[in-house]
Amino acid sequence: MDSPRVRDPERMRERILDAAQALILDHGFAATTVDAVVGRAGATKGAFFHHFGSKSELARALVERYAAMDRAHLEERLSRAEKLSSDPLQQVLLLIALYEEEFASMAEPFAGCLFASYIYEAKLFDDSTLEVLRDSTLRWRRVMREKLEKVAARYPPRREVDMESLADLFYSITEGAFIMTKTLGDKTLLGRQARHLRNYLELLFAPAETGVTPPIS
Repeated sequence: MDSPRVRDPERMRERILDAAQALILDHGFAATTVDAVVGRAGATKGAFFHHFGSKSELARALVERYAAMDRAHLEERLSRAEKLSSDPLQQVLLLIALYEEEFASMAEPFAGCLFASYIYEAKLFDDSTLEVLRDSTLRWRRVMREKLEKVAARYPPRREVDMESLADLFYSITEGAFIMTKTLGDKTLLGRQARHLRNYLELLFAPAETGVTPPIS
């Protein structure tokens, strides 16, 4: 186990961010005090204020880190999907399947989404912090819409569909599933909801001559 005294400043900063994220997901931002953060991180208040001028500054740094990790996560999985198939529909299905696989491998129910925690207490954050959430959400929309438009160009949808709303669907489903998972303590919910979306997209874009598209097993 790490000693409470961590001499590496960058490592201590990460410990403080990790501690703050865990506490915010469990108790919310308002109920998370600086004392609680430094206690969980094994830090001192001096160390805290060396890295963060205030609790608000911590909140901004934390959501920026979370957004960067979310972006890297999406880009890595999208790159894998594109390497596995040149077909745009299969790429989207593979992308969702990779997330589904990750959700299914979790040993415990997902702790929650930091973005959702911030939105629940949006009045506690300044506009620049909330803009990070908005930018991250819009990035998901742009990436998914670009992929889905390529799918629709090759496989016209079997029902009329608004592409922007469809692009938001994975993000919307997972955010809702985070809440249900935390409420019910059922770690299988995220994976099962991702599979429903995958099934829906297979049906929506099924080639007309066959009625089905080869599934991702």
